[in-house]
Amino acid sequence: MLRGALALLLDFEEDIEVVGQAGDGKEALALIAQLKPDVCLLDIEMPLMSGLEVAEEVQQMQSPCRIIILTTFARPGYFERAVQAGAQGYLLKDEPSERLAEAIRRVMEGRREVSPELVFGTVRDINPLTEREREILKLAAAGKSSSEIASTLHLSYGTVRNYMSEVLGKLGAKNRIEAIALAEEKGWI
Repeated sequence: MLRGALALLLDFEEDIEVVGQAGDGKEALALIAQLKPDVCLLDIEMPLMSGLEVAEEVQQMQSPCRIIILTTFARPGYFERAVQAGAQGYLLKDEPSERLAEAIRRVMEGRREVSPELVFGTVRDINPLTEREREILKLAAAGKSSSEIASTLHLSYGTVRNYMSEVLGKLGAKNRIEAIALAEEKGWI
């Protein structure tokens, strides 16, 4: 319902045409490939694939589509991932439609648009995890054992255990479940 209302409001703008709507991340990715829009608004939390995952895939496709992430969360890791994924906009979902339309126009001009409230929320916690540690923690979050992670990443079992030990120490977590919960809450994985 919200997606439809937003599309309707944006369609009222003379210089903006909504060419597609998706109910989940996989559908969004397929529509981006098919319709080749100039700008794509992505909810940060969608079923099947998050907006961040879709943005990362769009970047790998080297699509000229500009990405604006919409969120209600001021989580530091989300902003960091959005920037790394090449998102040109990172805005609050409850922005007025006029502000969103103006942000779309500015992104089309090559500018970046970020809600100030979201930027200030990101400076509190810096992600202490390396790329490899995040990769291992993501696999652990997906339910993989240390042996399976080692096999997937072509590492030794001992190396995976060492990485996991580093993760626990950096996050101050007692076990991998606590580490996963903390990293997900911060938006780091």
